Amino acid sequence: MSQHDDSYLQIRNNPKFQSLVAKRNRYSFIMSALMLIVYYGYILLIAFDKEWLATKIGAGYVTSIGIPMGLGVILFTVIITVVYVRRANTEFDTEAAQVLKEAGK
Repeated sequence: MSQHDDSYLQIRNNPKFQSLVAKRNRYSFIMSALMLIVYYGYILLIAFDKEWLATKIGAGYVTSIGIPMGLGVILFTVIITVVYVRRANTEFDTEAAQVLKEAGK
């Protein structure tokens, strides 16, 4: 076995690494599920309730309900990306650095 293999096994067997992977995977799944629900919810609304989305926002307005909802989906995408990146760059990166430090890297 090479030193590379030893380092790999040491990191892989580290309980902190296993915890980090589980936490990151769970968080990624939740964030992805939220995004899919919002996106496909909007698409399904377009497919099955066009009349409601076409409803004008108020008297004399040209904009329908669908426009701000579509912008909301885009804004939600940006917000959820910022939230994920912030957590990845702080908590996940810090934990990964600790695991590498313990492995002597």
